[in-house]
Amino acid sequence: MVIQKQIRLRAYSRGFHLITSEIENAIPELSKIKAGTAQVFILHTSASLTINENADPTVREDFESHFNVMIPENAPYYKHTYEGPDDMPAHIKSSLLGSSVNIPVANGQFLLGTWQGIYLCEHRDFAGPRKLVITIIGE
Repeated sequence: MVIQKQIRLRAYSRGFHLITSEIENAIPELSKIKAGTAQVFILHTSASLTINENADPTVREDFESHFNVMIPENAPYYKHTYEGPDDMPAHIKSSLLGSSVNIPVANGQFLLGTWQGIYLCEHRDFAGPRKLVITIIGE
């Protein structure tokens, strides 16, 4: 069985946000999959996806702080600046983290570790809604 859906996430503020339950709620067909894999892909170049800590919100705050130090705004060597000082850093952050995550599926649910969740990594100050494509292959 192959399931593919496009979903729209509401606009989020800049930062790292848990979206696992939003994705699960958008695909009720997930409950029919005994074994398989899910790919979640973001259709944007200034936001990304990753899987990490789902319990302590300070982890997400630390991610944002670290990425802002590692990839600063207004670097004098940036040429792509006409969309604002957060745009080029957002592209770099997105490329480092990636545009998709793959998750095993078992007995109708994502097979994530106890402390794992799916993050939307929003790298723009004033981003709009984001679109995701979810593809599940399984039986």
